[in-house]
Amino acid sequence: MGFRTLDDVDPSGQRVLVRVDFNVPVEDGRITDDTRLRAALPTIRDLRAKSARVVLLSHFGRPKGERVESMSLKFLTEPLSKLIGAPVAFASDCIGKAAMDAELALGNGDVLLLENLRFHPGEEKNDPEFVRELAILGDLYVNDAFSAAHRAHASTEGVARILPACAGRAMQTELEHLEKALGSPERPVMGIVGGAKVSTKLDLLNNLVGKLQRLAIGGGMANTFLYAQGHGVGASLCEKELADTAREILETAKAKGCEIILPSDVIVAKELKSYADHRTVDLDGIAPDESIFDMGPRSVKRVLDAIAASRTLVWNGPLGVFEVPPFDKGTAAAARQAARLAKAGKLVAVGGGGDTVAALNMAGVAEDFTYVSTAGGAFLEWMEGKTLPGVAALEDQ
Repeated sequence: MGFRTLDDVDPSGQRVLVRVDFNVPVEDGRITDDTRLRAALPTIRDLRAKSARVVLLSHFGRPKGERVESMSLKFLTEPLSKLIGAPVAFASDCIGKAAMDAELALGNGDVLLLENLRFHPGEEKNDPEFVRELAILGDLYVNDAFSAAHRAHASTEGVARILPACAGRAMQTELEHLEKALGSPERPVMGIVGGAKVSTKLDLLNNLVGKLQRLAIGGGMANTFLYAQGHGVGASLCEKELADTAREILETAKAKGCEIILPSDVIVAKELKSYADHRTVDLDGIAPDESIFDMGPRSVKRVLDAIAASRTLVWNGPLGVFEVPPFDKGTAAAARQAARLAKAGKLVAVGGGGDTVAALNMAGVAEDFTYVSTAGGAFLEWMEGKTLPGVAALEDQ
Protein backbone atom coordinates (compact mmCIF):
# COMPACT_ATOMS: atom_id res chain seq x y z
CA MET A 1 0.00 0.00 0.00
CA GLY A 2 1.40 3.35 -0.97
CA PHE A 3 1.05 5.56 2.07
CA ARG A 4 3.57 7.18 4.38
CA THR A 5 3.65 6.51 8.11
CA LEU A 6 5.15 8.29 11.12
CA ASP A 7 8.40 6.45 10.36
CA ASP A 8 8.71 8.45 7.13
CA VAL A 9 8.47 11.96 8.61
CA ASP A 10 10.41 14.14 11.06
CA PRO A 11 7.84 15.89 13.28
CA SER A 12 10.34 17.40 15.74
CA GLY A 13 9.36 20.96 16.58
CA GLN A 14 6.54 20.78 14.02
CA ARG A 15 2.89 21.63 14.54
CA VAL A 16 1.21 18.30 13.75
CA LEU A 17 -2.52 18.16 13.04
CA VAL A 18 -3.73 14.71 14.06
CA ARG A 19 -7.20 13.64 12.93
CA VAL A 20 -8.52 11.30 15.60
CA ASP A 21 -11.97 9.83 16.21
CA PHE A 22 -13.06 10.83 19.70
CA ASN A 23 -16.76 10.28 18.96
CA VAL A 24 -17.00 8.20 22.13
CA PRO A 25 -20.19 6.77 23.67
CA VAL A 26 -21.40 8.89 26.59
CA GLU A 27 -24.11 8.45 29.23
CA ASP A 28 -24.92 11.14 31.80
CA GLY A 29 -21.79 13.04 30.85
CA ARG A 30 -19.51 10.05 31.40
CA ILE A 31 -17.58 8.04 28.81
CA THR A 32 -18.85 4.45 28.79
CA ASP A 33 -16.10 3.11 26.50
CA ASP A 34 -12.74 4.86 26.02
CA THR A 35 -11.49 2.53 23.25
CA ARG A 36 -11.25 5.39 20.76
CA LEU A 37 -9.19 7.51 23.15
CA ARG A 38 -6.82 4.62 23.77
CA ALA A 39 -6.51 3.95 20.04
CA ALA A 40 -4.91 7.38 19.58
CA LEU A 41 -2.31 6.93 22.33
CA PRO A 42 0.49 5.29 20.27
CA THR A 43 0.45 8.14 17.75
CA ILE A 44 0.30 10.83 20.43
CA ARG A 45 3.14 9.21 22.37
CA ASP A 46 5.33 8.83 19.28
CA LEU A 47 4.83 12.47 18.32
CA ARG A 48 5.47 13.73 21.87
CA ALA A 49 8.63 11.64 22.10
CA LYS A 50 9.88 13.38 18.96
CA SER A 51 9.11 16.85 20.40
CA ALA A 52 6.18 17.58 18.10
CA ARG A 53 3.42 20.01 19.03
CA VAL A 54 0.36 17.77 18.87
CA VAL A 55 -2.93 19.34 17.77
CA LEU A 56 -5.88 16.94 17.88
CA LEU A 57 -8.88 17.26 15.53
CA SER A 58 -12.13 15.36 16.05
CA HIS A 59 -15.87 15.44 15.57
CA PHE A 60 -18.42 14.46 18.21
CA GLY A 61 -22.09 13.77 17.60
CA ARG A 62 -24.10 15.47 14.88
CA PRO A 63 -24.36 19.20 15.63
CA LYS A 64 -25.11 19.84 11.92
CA GLY A 65 -22.81 22.82 11.49
CA GLU A 66 -23.92 24.69 14.60
CA ARG A 67 -22.37 25.19 18.02
CA VAL A 68 -24.12 22.82 20.43
CA GLU A 69 -22.62 23.10 23.91
CA SER A 70 -23.67 19.57 24.89
CA MET A 71 -21.45 18.32 22.05
CA SER A 72 -18.33 20.24 23.07
CA LEU A 73 -15.15 18.18 23.27
CA LYS A 74 -13.92 19.99 26.37
CA PHE A 75 -15.03 17.16 28.68
CA LEU A 76 -12.45 14.87 27.03
CA THR A 77 -9.40 16.81 28.19
CA GLU A 78 -9.37 15.29 31.68
CA PRO A 79 -9.71 11.59 30.72
CA LEU A 80 -7.29 12.08 27.85
CA SER A 81 -4.78 13.79 30.12
CA LYS A 82 -4.91 10.82 32.51
CA LEU A 83 -4.27 8.38 29.67
CA ILE A 84 -1.38 10.40 28.26
CA GLY A 85 0.09 11.28 31.64
CA ALA A 86 0.42 14.94 30.69
CA PRO A 87 -1.81 18.03 30.50
CA VAL A 88 -4.09 18.45 27.49
CA ALA A 89 -4.91 22.04 26.52
CA PHE A 90 -8.24 22.94 24.93
CA ALA A 91 -9.22 25.54 22.34
CA SER A 92 -12.81 26.80 22.24
CA ASP A 93 -12.82 26.63 18.45
CA CYS A 94 -11.05 24.54 15.80
CA ILE A 95 -10.19 27.50 13.55
CA GLY A 96 -9.57 31.23 13.92
CA LYS A 97 -8.12 33.22 16.80
CA ALA A 98 -9.08 30.84 19.62
CA ALA A 99 -7.33 27.92 17.90
CA MET A 100 -4.28 29.96 16.88
CA ASP A 101 -3.81 31.48 20.34
CA ALA A 102 -4.02 28.06 22.00
CA GLU A 103 -1.54 26.66 19.51
CA LEU A 104 0.93 29.52 20.03
CA ALA A 105 1.01 28.64 23.73
CA LEU A 106 2.22 25.09 22.99
CA GLY A 107 5.76 23.95 23.68
CA ASN A 108 7.44 20.97 22.05
CA GLY A 109 5.76 17.76 23.23
CA ASP A 110 2.58 19.53 24.34
CA VAL A 111 -0.92 18.39 23.36
CA LEU A 112 -3.88 20.54 22.33
CA LEU A 113 -7.44 19.39 21.63
CA LEU A 114 -9.45 21.64 19.33
CA GLU A 115 -13.22 22.08 19.59
CA ASN A 116 -15.68 19.91 17.65
CA LEU A 117 -15.01 20.15 13.90
CA ARG A 118 -18.69 19.71 13.07
CA PHE A 119 -19.62 22.98 14.78
CA HIS A 120 -18.72 24.36 11.32
CA PRO A 121 -20.73 23.40 8.20
CA GLY A 122 -17.48 23.57 6.21
CA GLU A 123 -16.24 20.33 7.81
CA GLU A 124 -18.78 17.96 6.29
CA LYS A 125 -18.98 20.00 3.06
CA ASN A 126 -15.19 19.81 2.66
CA ASP A 127 -15.34 23.55 2.04
CA PRO A 128 -12.02 24.86 0.59
CA GLU A 129 -11.98 27.91 2.88
CA PHE A 130 -12.55 25.80 5.98
CA VAL A 131 -9.84 23.39 4.78
CA ARG A 132 -7.44 26.32 4.43
CA GLU A 133 -8.26 27.60 7.94
CA LEU A 134 -7.52 24.17 9.40
CA ALA A 135 -4.35 23.72 7.35
CA ILE A 136 -2.74 26.99 8.51
CA LEU A 137 -2.67 25.50 12.01
CA GLY A 138 -0.26 22.72 11.00
CA ASP A 139 3.06 21.94 9.34
CA LEU A 140 2.24 18.23 9.02
CA TYR A 141 -1.01 16.23 8.89
CA VAL A 142 -1.52 12.78 10.41
CA ASN A 143 -4.72 10.80 9.84
CA ASP A 144 -5.31 8.34 12.67
CA ALA A 145 -9.08 7.97 12.21
CA PHE A 146 -9.79 5.08 9.83
CA SER A 147 -13.36 5.06 11.15
CA ALA A 148 -13.90 8.46 9.48
CA ALA A 149 -11.84 7.71 6.35
CA HIS A 150 -14.91 6.90 4.24
CA ARG A 151 -16.02 10.54 4.52
CA ALA A 152 -14.58 13.16 2.17
CA HIS A 153 -14.63 15.84 4.88
CA ALA A 154 -12.30 18.80 5.37
CA SER A 155 -10.37 17.14 8.21
CA THR A 156 -10.15 13.69 6.61
CA GLU A 157 -9.52 14.48 2.96
CA GLY A 158 -9.15 18.21 2.37
CA VAL A 159 -6.25 18.98 4.71
CA ALA A 160 -4.33 15.91 3.49
CA ARG A 161 -4.29 17.46 0.02
CA ILE A 162 -2.61 20.64 1.31
CA LEU A 163 -0.16 19.57 4.02
CA PRO A 164 2.49 16.81 3.94
CA ALA A 165 0.46 13.84 5.19
CA CYS A 166 0.91 10.37 6.64
CA ALA A 167 -0.97 7.67 8.51
CA GLY A 168 -0.92 7.49 12.30
CA ARG A 169 -0.24 4.24 14.15
CA ALA A 170 -3.90 3.17 14.46
CA MET A 171 -4.58 3.94 10.79
CA GLN A 172 -1.37 2.15 9.77
CA THR A 173 -2.30 -0.96 11.77
CA GLU A 174 -5.80 -1.02 10.30
CA LEU A 175 -4.64 -0.64 6.70
CA GLU A 176 -1.90 -3.25 7.05
CA HIS A 177 -4.33 -5.82 8.44
CA LEU A 178 -6.94 -5.07 5.81
CA GLU A 179 -4.31 -5.54 3.13
CA LYS A 180 -3.50 -8.95 4.64
CA ALA A 181 -7.18 -9.86 4.65
CA LEU A 182 -8.27 -8.92 1.14
CA GLY A 183 -5.53 -6.98 -0.66
CA SER A 184 -2.87 -9.70 -0.87
CA PRO A 185 -4.14 -12.49 1.40
CA GLU A 186 -2.94 -16.00 1.99
CA ARG A 187 -5.33 -18.34 0.20
CA PRO A 188 -7.77 -19.98 0.54
CA VAL A 189 -9.75 -16.94 1.74
CA MET A 190 -13.10 -17.33 3.47
CA GLY A 191 -15.72 -14.74 4.38
CA ILE A 192 -18.51 -14.85 6.93
CA VAL A 193 -21.28 -12.35 6.28
CA GLY A 194 -24.35 -12.14 8.48
CA GLY A 195 -26.89 -9.63 9.63
CA ALA A 196 -30.55 -8.98 9.15
CA LYS A 197 -30.95 -7.88 5.55
CA VAL A 198 -29.41 -8.65 2.17
CA SER A 199 -30.40 -5.15 1.00
CA THR A 200 -27.84 -3.50 3.30
CA LYS A 201 -24.98 -5.68 2.04
CA LEU A 202 -25.51 -6.07 -1.71
CA ASP A 203 -22.29 -4.23 -2.60
CA LEU A 204 -20.42 -6.27 -0.03
CA LEU A 205 -21.65 -9.63 -1.30
CA ASN A 206 -21.05 -8.73 -4.95
CA ASN A 207 -17.46 -7.67 -4.17
CA LEU A 208 -16.63 -10.65 -1.97
CA VAL A 209 -17.79 -13.41 -4.32
CA GLY A 210 -15.12 -12.25 -6.74
CA LYS A 211 -12.35 -12.39 -4.14
CA LEU A 212 -13.11 -15.35 -1.87
CA GLN A 213 -12.88 -19.09 -2.22
CA ARG A 214 -15.67 -19.63 0.34
CA LEU A 215 -18.44 -17.42 1.72
CA ALA A 216 -20.70 -18.42 4.60
CA ILE A 217 -23.94 -16.43 4.75
CA GLY A 218 -25.86 -16.39 8.02
CA GLY A 219 -28.30 -14.33 10.04
CA GLY A 220 -31.58 -13.08 8.64
CA MET A 221 -30.00 -12.46 5.25
CA ALA A 222 -29.47 -16.20 4.76
CA ASN A 223 -33.26 -16.63 4.80
CA THR A 224 -33.58 -14.55 1.62
CA PHE A 225 -31.10 -16.85 -0.13
CA LEU A 226 -32.92 -19.96 1.13
CA TYR A 227 -36.23 -18.55 -0.10
CA ALA A 228 -34.61 -17.77 -3.47
CA GLN A 229 -33.64 -21.45 -3.71
CA GLY A 230 -37.25 -22.48 -3.19
CA HIS A 231 -37.20 -23.30 0.52
CA GLY A 232 -40.00 -22.27 2.85
CA VAL A 233 -38.80 -20.04 5.68
CA GLY A 234 -41.98 -19.87 7.79
CA ALA A 235 -42.40 -16.56 9.61
CA SER A 236 -38.68 -15.71 9.39
CA LEU A 237 -37.33 -12.31 8.46
CA CYS A 238 -36.97 -12.50 4.68
CA GLU A 239 -36.70 -9.99 1.84
CA LYS A 240 -38.71 -11.97 -0.70
CA GLU A 241 -38.55 -9.12 -3.21
CA LEU A 242 -34.78 -9.69 -3.43
CA ALA A 243 -35.04 -13.34 -4.48
CA ASP A 244 -33.90 -12.57 -8.04
CA THR A 245 -30.95 -10.57 -6.68
CA ALA A 246 -29.98 -13.42 -4.37
CA ARG A 247 -30.06 -15.88 -7.28
CA GLU A 248 -27.85 -13.53 -9.33
CA ILE A 249 -25.30 -13.41 -6.49
CA LEU A 250 -25.31 -17.22 -6.28
CA GLU A 251 -24.79 -17.49 -10.05
CA THR A 252 -21.94 -14.94 -9.97
CA ALA A 253 -20.30 -16.83 -7.12
CA LYS A 254 -20.52 -20.10 -9.05
CA ALA A 255 -19.02 -18.50 -12.15
CA LYS A 256 -16.12 -17.06 -10.13
CA GLY A 257 -15.40 -20.23 -8.18
CA CYS A 258 -16.64 -19.03 -4.79
CA GLU A 259 -18.36 -21.71 -2.73
CA ILE A 260 -21.44 -20.33 -0.95
CA ILE A 261 -22.22 -21.93 2.42
CA LEU A 262 -25.88 -21.59 3.46
CA PRO A 263 -27.69 -23.34 6.33
CA SER A 264 -28.99 -26.84 5.63
CA ASP A 265 -30.49 -27.22 9.10
CA VAL A 266 -31.70 -24.43 11.38
CA ILE A 267 -32.83 -23.58 14.90
CA VAL A 268 -36.42 -22.35 14.89
CA ALA A 269 -38.83 -20.96 17.48
CA LYS A 270 -42.24 -19.30 17.55
CA GLU A 271 -40.99 -16.29 19.52
CA LEU A 272 -37.72 -14.51 20.06
CA LYS A 273 -36.93 -14.52 23.75
CA SER A 274 -34.22 -15.98 25.96
CA TYR A 275 -34.41 -19.77 26.14
CA ALA A 276 -37.68 -19.86 24.21
CA ASP A 277 -38.99 -23.27 23.21
CA HIS A 278 -37.02 -24.16 20.09
CA ARG A 279 -36.13 -27.08 17.87
CA THR A 280 -33.61 -28.09 15.24
CA VAL A 281 -35.10 -28.89 11.84
CA ASP A 282 -34.06 -29.45 8.24
CA LEU A 283 -35.12 -26.80 5.77
CA ASP A 284 -38.25 -28.73 4.78
CA GLY A 285 -39.39 -28.94 8.40
CA ILE A 286 -40.03 -25.27 9.22
CA ALA A 287 -43.63 -24.64 10.30
CA PRO A 288 -45.48 -21.56 8.97
CA ASP A 289 -45.51 -19.94 12.43
CA GLU A 290 -41.83 -20.62 13.20
CA SER A 291 -38.85 -18.33 12.57
CA ILE A 292 -35.20 -19.18 11.92
CA PHE A 293 -32.95 -17.71 14.62
CA ASP A 294 -29.68 -19.64 14.17
CA MET A 295 -27.85 -22.22 12.10
CA GLY A 296 -28.31 -25.84 13.10
CA PRO A 297 -25.44 -28.06 14.29
CA ARG A 298 -24.83 -29.69 10.89
CA SER A 299 -24.55 -26.26 9.24
CA VAL A 300 -22.31 -24.97 12.02
CA LYS A 301 -19.97 -27.95 11.54
CA ARG A 302 -19.73 -27.15 7.84
CA VAL A 303 -18.74 -23.56 8.71
CA LEU A 304 -16.16 -24.78 11.24
CA ASP A 305 -14.66 -27.17 8.70
CA ALA A 306 -14.49 -24.38 6.13
CA ILE A 307 -12.69 -22.09 8.58
CA ALA A 308 -10.20 -24.86 9.34
CA ALA A 309 -9.54 -25.31 5.61
CA SER A 310 -8.84 -21.59 5.10
CA ARG A 311 -5.74 -19.45 5.63
CA THR A 312 -7.54 -16.10 5.80
CA LEU A 313 -10.96 -15.19 7.23
CA VAL A 314 -12.86 -11.91 6.87
CA TRP A 315 -15.93 -11.64 9.11
CA ASN A 316 -18.80 -9.15 9.08
CA GLY A 317 -22.03 -9.98 10.87
CA PRO A 318 -23.29 -12.82 13.12
CA LEU A 319 -24.64 -16.22 12.03
CA GLY A 320 -27.73 -15.98 14.24
CA VAL A 321 -29.49 -13.83 16.83
CA PHE A 322 -26.46 -14.00 19.10
CA GLU A 323 -27.86 -11.51 21.63
CA VAL A 324 -30.57 -13.99 22.66
CA PRO A 325 -29.52 -17.41 23.99
CA PRO A 326 -29.70 -20.18 22.89
CA PHE A 327 -29.52 -18.61 19.41
CA ASP A 328 -25.92 -17.55 20.04
CA LYS A 329 -24.44 -21.03 19.63
CA GLY A 330 -23.59 -20.92 15.93
CA THR A 331 -21.88 -17.54 16.10
CA ALA A 332 -19.98 -18.47 19.27
CA ALA A 333 -18.76 -21.79 17.85
CA ALA A 334 -17.48 -20.16 14.66
CA ALA A 335 -15.85 -17.33 16.61
CA ARG A 336 -14.05 -19.77 18.91
CA GLN A 337 -12.84 -21.85 15.95
CA ALA A 338 -11.45 -18.79 14.16
CA ALA A 339 -9.82 -17.46 17.33
CA ARG A 340 -8.19 -20.78 18.14
CA LEU A 341 -6.67 -21.08 14.67
CA ALA A 342 -5.59 -17.42 14.64
CA LYS A 343 -3.90 -17.79 18.01
CA ALA A 344 -2.08 -20.88 16.71
CA GLY A 345 -0.81 -18.91 13.71
CA LYS A 346 -2.78 -21.03 11.25
CA LEU A 347 -5.28 -18.35 10.20
CA VAL A 348 -5.35 -14.61 9.61
CA ALA A 349 -8.73 -13.69 11.13
CA VAL A 350 -10.00 -10.15 10.62
CA GLY A 351 -13.42 -9.05 11.84
CA GLY A 352 -15.24 -5.75 11.84
CA GLY A 353 -18.55 -3.94 12.06
CA GLY A 354 -20.57 -3.14 15.17
CA ASP A 355 -22.50 -6.43 15.49
CA THR A 356 -19.37 -8.41 14.72
CA VAL A 357 -17.36 -6.76 17.48
CA ALA A 358 -20.20 -7.36 19.93
CA ALA A 359 -20.51 -11.00 18.83
CA LEU A 360 -16.78 -11.67 19.21
CA ASN A 361 -16.83 -10.04 22.63
CA MET A 362 -19.84 -12.18 23.57
CA ALA A 363 -17.83 -15.27 22.65
CA GLY A 364 -14.88 -13.90 24.63
CA VAL A 365 -12.46 -14.27 21.73
CA ALA A 366 -11.99 -10.77 20.26
CA GLU A 367 -8.46 -10.52 21.66
CA ASP A 368 -7.42 -13.76 19.96
CA PHE A 369 -8.42 -12.59 16.47
CA THR A 370 -5.58 -11.30 14.30
CA TYR A 371 -7.38 -7.97 14.11
CA VAL A 372 -10.80 -6.61 15.04
CA SER A 373 -11.81 -3.33 13.44
CA THR A 374 -14.12 -1.01 15.34
CA ALA A 375 -14.48 1.29 12.33
CA GLY A 376 -18.05 0.36 11.38
CA GLY A 377 -19.01 2.13 8.15
CA ALA A 378 -15.44 2.54 6.91
CA PHE A 379 -14.72 -1.17 7.43
CA LEU A 380 -17.89 -2.11 5.54
CA GLU A 381 -17.11 0.22 2.62
CA TRP A 382 -13.58 -1.18 2.45
CA MET A 383 -15.03 -4.71 2.28
CA GLU A 384 -17.33 -3.50 -0.50
CA GLY A 385 -14.25 -2.56 -2.51
CA LYS A 386 -14.96 1.16 -2.41
CA THR A 387 -12.29 3.86 -2.41
CA LEU A 388 -12.08 5.57 0.98
CA PRO A 389 -11.36 9.31 0.45
CA GLY A 390 -9.30 9.63 3.64
CA VAL A 391 -7.07 6.73 2.61
CA ALA A 392 -6.82 7.80 -1.04
CA ALA A 393 -5.60 11.24 0.07
CA LEU A 394 -2.71 9.57 1.95
CA GLU A 395 -1.85 7.27 -0.95
CA ASP A 396 -1.71 10.23 -3.35
CA GLN A 397 1.06 11.95 -1.36
